Amino acid sequence: MQFEYFQLIDRILNLNLDEKTITVEAQVPKQSTIFEGHFPGYPIMPGVLLIESMAQTSGWLLIAAMKFERMPFLAAVKEAKMRGFVTPGELLTVEASIHHEGSGYAITETKIKVDGKLRCNATLMLSYIPFPNPDLRGHMDAVAKRIGFPQQALLP
Repeated sequence: MQFEYFQLIDRILNLNLDEKTITVEAQVPKQSTIFEGHFPGYPIMPGVLLIESMAQTSGWLLIAAMKFERMPFLAAVKEAKMRGFVTPGELLTVEASIHHEGSGYAITETKIKVDGKLRCNATLMLSYIPFPNPDLRGHMDAVAKRIGFPQQALLP
């Protein structure tokens, strides 16, 4: 993870467009300025960053489902539950599935596990629009390569 750049996904483990699911991994850094204030002597990953991790995972699933033609943006957190703390150095497995698509929005069900144990889950709504400019599209292409986005997902 790179908190400073808000890139919270390290690698795509599995992308299944038939089932509309994705699984990714994200290694929480052992040290970050985030943990200096959250909380001194008892560092935990902020819930908002856990939600953002789930949103980014959902976003990559939607990008694949839309053949990299549209850019998703988090529109609403419909329900989120923090079930346990996430601490520095832990390896997160983040899963998302699409439950509804249409009219420029999608609803996903997401969860984060550590060592197979559920730490949080959320129902998210994402809007999507055509890529607003070539710079953003180029950036997303570069990130896709870095995290192992399966190019075969873009084939018709």
